[in-house]
Amino acid sequence: MTDTPDDGAAPVDSVLAALADSTRRRLLDLLAEHGEATATTLAGRLPVSRQAVVKHLVVLDAAELVSSSRVGREVRYAVRPAALNATARWMASLAADWDRRLANVKRIAEEAERDAR
Repeated sequence: MTDTPDDGAAPVDSVLAALADSTRRRLLDLLAEHGEATATTLAGRLPVSRQAVVKHLVVLDAAELVSSSRVGREVRYAVRPAALNATARWMASLAADWDRRLANVKRIAEEAERDAR
C-alpha cells in the first residue's frame, strides 16, 4: 500500500485508520449531516461520553478529516472532505488497476480456450 495518494494529499494510511472505527465514521456522518457541531452536541447524539468524542475528533483531525475552529468559548468541528476525496481517488485507482489485470487474465484464458479447440 502506498503512504500517500498520487496527488500528495493527506496520507491514505491515517485516513483508513481513522475510518476503521465505527464511532469516528458516525461522527463524520453527523458532521456531514448537520454541518458544524461542538463535541458536546455530538456526544448528545452518540452513546459515548464527551471526552470520548473529543479523543475521536483528535484522530479525525490528525487524519485531516475534520477541522476545528474556536467561536467564543466553543470549539466547533466540521468535515474536511479533501483527505477523504483523495483516499477515494486512490481506492478507485487501485480498483481500476485490478479491473485491468482481471480483464487481461480473462482475455488470456479466452485465447487459450480458443486455441485449444
